[in-house]
This record gives sequence, C-alpha cells and structure tokens, in this order.
Amino acid sequence: MESRVKLFGHPAHPVLVVFPLGLWLTAVLFDLAYLVTGSPTLVAAAYWMIAMGLLGGLVAAPFGLIDWLAVPKDTRAKAIGFLHGSGNLIVLLLFGGSWLLRRSAPDYPGLWAHVLAFLGAALVLVTGWLGGELVDRLGVGVDDDAHLNAPSSLSGKPNPVLSRHHR
Repeated sequence: MESRVKLFGHPAHPVLVVFPLGLWLTAVLFDLAYLVTGSPTLVAAAYWMIAMGLLGGLVAAPFGLIDWLAVPKDTRAKAIGFLHGSGNLIVLLLFGGSWLLRRSAPDYPGLWAHVLAFLGAALVLVTGWLGGELVDRLGVGVDDDAHLNAPSSLSGKPNPVLSRHHR
C-alpha cells in the first residue's frame, strides 16, 4: 500500500518521525546523565530536546494519520496502525507533561518530569516497533513499484521489472 503523502518520492511520515524519536531518546539519556552527575546543563538540554521533539511529533502525526485512513478496514495493518497512532498520541502526552513540569525550572526538574519522560521513551520504543511492523512486514507506505532494481524515486520512471511481471 503506497503512502498518500510523499517528500521527494518517499513517504513523509517515516522520514519525519526520526526527529522526535531521536530527540526524545537523547533527552532521556541526558536526563539519566543528569541523575548521575547533577549537571543542570544536561537536564536543560533535555528540556529543549523534548520541546523540539514535541514540535516534530506534531508535524509527523498528520501524515501518519493520512496514511492510516487509507489502509483498508478489517486488516491487520489497520489494527496495528491504530495501536501505533494511539500509542504515539500517549507518547506526545507523556513528553508534553514532562516538558510542562520542567517549564518553571528547566535546570532542576522534579521527579515526575523524569518519570513521564522515561515512560514516554519506553512506550515510543514499542510504538516505533509497531511502525516498523507496518512498513517492513505489512508493506504500508511501500511504493507499489518497489523492487531491488527499481529506478530512483526521483527519476519518474516506472519499475520495468514490476510492470512486466506483476501487473
């Protein structure tokens, strides 16, 4: 099932989700380093990473929703996509809560700011795996002309191998 929204020939949602994922997981690593060292610089960096991750997640989410709406009903992909999307909504809420708790003192967040971020990171690992399942196992977002020797997505050329053998 080909993605409905593309950037330079590639599905937009998987391209965009790497930013919030990387920012949030790095923020958690900075939180852990802060808990070990007590360095306020590390936890302040985590605060800004969470903020940028929230922005990135809000940009990526609509593209995932557009693709999910195009998935046929009563398929495993529709159910997995629902779990993926709703789980990521919870991830956004967890990191959003962590960020809000840090706003008044980014250099010295309380325990709950860390707890929410750690829960968000744990859940995003699960929802990220579900996203991988959608693409790698179920073929959601994969170009209809995908093949090991397919021409570049920027070429505008159809895949001659699939055109000849699979259509």
